[in-house]
Amino acid sequence: MRFSANLGFLWADRPLPDAIRAAKAAGFDAVECHWPYDVPSEEVVAALDETGLPMLGLNTRRGDVAAGDNGLLALPGREVEARAAIDEAIAYGARVGAGKVHVMAGFSEGDEARACYEANLRYACEQGAVHGMTMLIEPLNRHDAPGYFLKTTSQAKEIIESVGAPNLKLMFDCYHVGRTEGDIVTRLGELLPIIGHIQFASVPDRGAPDHGEINYRMVFSAIEALGWSAPVGAEYKPGGETDATLGWLSDFG
Repeated sequence: MRFSANLGFLWADRPLPDAIRAAKAAGFDAVECHWPYDVPSEEVVAALDETGLPMLGLNTRRGDVAAGDNGLLALPGREVEARAAIDEAIAYGARVGAGKVHVMAGFSEGDEARACYEANLRYACEQGAVHGMTMLIEPLNRHDAPGYFLKTTSQAKEIIESVGAPNLKLMFDCYHVGRTEGDIVTRLGELLPIIGHIQFASVPDRGAPDHGEINYRMVFSAIEALGWSAPVGAEYKPGGETDATLGWLSDFG
């Protein structure tokens, strides 16, 4: 099993280039991030080149966070902002060698929101295809993100099928699925053809995977048995010094 460090949470107290170096020192096989846009891309590229780690992916901007935004793609009337965020993410991702962009839906509901979402997803997939990039959509659980448009893996599957773009895939986050739907191993098997990336954290506290309701030794074994060979993303909240939480890495790696 290979692991990617999500630097939105791990070593978040360090500048992104230093967090990349820390991930290499800890033994991770890859990195991913949330919103790296305030860091010059050349500094990220230098750290990636120095460590030899690939940058797997990043997120589109959330919008006006102070006003409560958590993504823009499913917000009718804000298509210009959504597509600017898509363009920005694809451009930055291309510069740092990221192959995937998580395009965030935002807080909304209803048929108009879905139509807006799907139109923006088609745009994102068209623009991403120019760079050979995959667009990811991720259902967020109702406890952490009440009102988020994309709520379940079944809803995500319907939207992926409706959009019909070959480079639109599901971000399967075991934490979010565990909190909302459960039956993680079965869902991984059923959804494998449309999964573009897998992430994990303990349930319910979103900490390291060495405790909580989910037996990650079993889950990781199941992922390997399915033939998944890409790095799996550690997107958990360390609740302190990241290095102090990494005992699981040698146990499961």
